[in-house]
Amino acid sequence: MDEKNLLLMAFQEAPVGIVLTEDRTIRACNATFARLFGHPESALIGQSFRLLYETEREFEEIRDIGLAPLRDSGTYSDERLIRRIDGTRLWVRFRARTLTPETPLARLVMSFAPLPRPAAATVALTPRERDVVSGLAHGRTSKEIARHLGLSPRTIEDVRARLLRKFEVRNVTELLTRLTGPGISG
Repeated sequence: MDEKNLLLMAFQEAPVGIVLTEDRTIRACNATFARLFGHPESALIGQSFRLLYETEREFEEIRDIGLAPLRDSGTYSDERLIRRIDGTRLWVRFRARTLTPETPLARLVMSFAPLPRPAAATVALTPRERDVVSGLAHGRTSKEIARHLGLSPRTIEDVRARLLRKFEVRNVTELLTRLTGPGISG
């Protein structure tokens, strides 16, 4: 097998999903990425990354989270919930490297690796609960989440308390561990 075919095989069968985007549009992806999200590979090329998010608001907000690090260092990494084609949500470790630091979203190479989730984490989250969990996973306080979502801190505290009861955990660290798997925190 020649070197070009070996490189293509390595890309296609990498153990993580890999995707190249231009201005948040998928230009190339590997088979692992397509399988991870349940879409046929051919159906993804030319599509907006919007199809991986529940709402337009979530799609717009996620864009801004890593812009400063991408401009400063060229890389960004976090954990996030992504929507599969069947509507289920998947926790992934997300990593990005911009090829155009002056305009970080112009051309990005990204990887997505699923994070293990214990069976208890399959409980459905409401959109508000997803927003709060996302904020907690990014290390935000209730006040910061409230400000970000345009809600009162009391509302965020109520949702946070409901999540702790729902997942039968004592604190946010246990909640994030329950949602993302052992040994992984937000």
